Amino acid sequence: MQNKINNTIILDAVRKVGDVFLKDYKKNSIPQTMDELLKQLEDIDTLCLTSLKEDLSSEFPNTPWHIGDEFDTNSQRNPAELEEYWLCDAMDGAIQYLQHIAGWTINLVLIRHGKPFFSIIYDPLANEMFWAKDGEGAFMNNEPLTISRKTDPAVMLAVFDYGHQDKSNNNLNEKIGATVTKLLGNFGIVRNYGPHGLQLAYVGAGRIDMFVQEDIDTYNWIAGLLIAKEAGAEILTTTGTSWKWGSESLLAGQKRSIEKYLQIKSSN
Repeated sequence: MQNKINNTIILDAVRKVGDVFLKDYKKNSIPQTMDELLKQLEDIDTLCLTSLKEDLSSEFPNTPWHIGDEFDTNSQRNPAELEEYWLCDAMDGAIQYLQHIAGWTINLVLIRHGKPFFSIIYDPLANEMFWAKDGEGAFMNNEPLTISRKTDPAVMLAVFDYGHQDKSNNNLNEKIGATVTKLLGNFGIVRNYGPHGLQLAYVGAGRIDMFVQEDIDTYNWIAGLLIAKEAGAEILTTTGTSWKWGSESLLAGQKRSIEKYLQIKSSN
């Protein structure tokens, strides 16, 4: 395990594969069947991982790769039992990409000692590279990120999201519905944008004031969490406790938005 890492090599590798996808954007036939959808998703994963592994193998010859399966709830409860590894979400928002819709990114995280150490979220359409290193701040295209300073909830933008686990035998759908109702009644602007990591990066950039999700989605969150945290955002659960790997909810944002949400949640 290297004490120092070459930021440029990692960022260039992510940019390279993201730009390959950008070149081919909207050239695929939108999938019409489940078989077509699964095949195109598999092709995205293969292309992305092959490119990243090839470009990073010389700099990180002994660092293994772990593919985050967002449909596997149990695997998201704990980090892998490895001192260091790459955690890759080949394309966050792959459905949008295949449907010819904006809102897709390449996400990559270097995990050390069970925590994100270096994370990257690249949005090729906007030519925006969000990245952060533990203890050293967060950046977008090398410009430091700072969170929102809004104080009036009427002008705050709150976003909600949800994961892919089976919600048929629990009350998650009700929780999500209650969350949306609370947001609509107390924040001026409420949206769901799609790519989890990019929304969290936008929290770090001050574009989104608060992100809330009521189910476990570690693999979709982890790259954006480090970026938001290093930009100054609070990273909690929806009950107000500190977020840790395996937490089954996420509340991330600037201080006043977090305080407002916890206040309205406790009053109901």
